[in-house]
Amino acid sequence: MNQDTKPRQASTVILLRETEVQGFEVFLTRRPEGMPFLGGMYCFPGGAVTRDDCSPRMLERCCGLTPEQARKIIGAHFSPHQAAGFWAAAVRELFEETGILLARHASGTHALTGVGCENHRALLDKSLSFIRLLQRENLQCDLSSLGYLSHWQTPAQNPMRFDTRFFVAALPENQAPLETSAEVTHSIWLSPEQAMLRHSGGGLPMIFPTFASLRTLADFESVRSVMKEFSRAP
Repeated sequence: MNQDTKPRQASTVILLRETEVQGFEVFLTRRPEGMPFLGGMYCFPGGAVTRDDCSPRMLERCCGLTPEQARKIIGAHFSPHQAAGFWAAAVRELFEETGILLARHASGTHALTGVGCENHRALLDKSLSFIRLLQRENLQCDLSSLGYLSHWQTPAQNPMRFDTRFFVAALPENQAPLETSAEVTHSIWLSPEQAMLRHSGGGLPMIFPTFASLRTLADFESVRSVMKEFSRAP
C-alpha cells in the first residue's frame, strides 16, 4: 500500500433519540454534492482524528474514560493517547457538524445548547480551537456518553480512505442538532427501519457501513437498550 492510499483514522457518531411512541430514531446528515468523500450521501456525523485530539492538552479536558481504558476497547496496537483520541475526535466532530456537545461542567451537569451556539460559529471560522473552547467554558468532554459500536475501513481501491470507529450516543437533554452546517446540506431523524426502507427505495443514498449500522440498531427497542449493549465505560 502506498502512502496515497493509506487510510486516515476517523470517528463517526450515531446520535439517537427516543420517540414519543415506542422505539427510537437516528440522526442522518446529507453531505454536500461537491465534497470529495461521500458527496451527496446520507451518513452519520464524523471525520478524521487529528493530532490535537490525541494530545495531553485535549485529554486533560476529557472525563468518563481513561486513555488506558480506551486502549483496551480499541486495541493494544494503539498507544493509550491514540486510542482516547478516537473518543475525543467523536465529540469534536459531532459538535462541529451538528452543534451537539457531549460535555460536562465541573459540577457534573451537562453542557446546554446555549453554551455552544456562539462558540460553534467561532470554531467553524477557526477563530477558536476546540481545546480552547473547552478551557474557556470550563467543560470536559464526556467520553462515557459514547458507546463503541464497530470498525469500518474504506476499500483499498478508493483514492480517499478512512479507518473509522463508529460510536453511538444519546441526544442530551436541552440540546437539538443543527439542521444544516458547513458539511451538512440536509438532516433527518428516522427510525433504523424507516431509513433502511427509504434506502431500498432509492430515496436515501448511503454506503454499506451506514446501512450495516442501521441494521444492527434495528434489533434494539430503545436508546437505553442500545447504550447498555455498547457502552463499555466503567
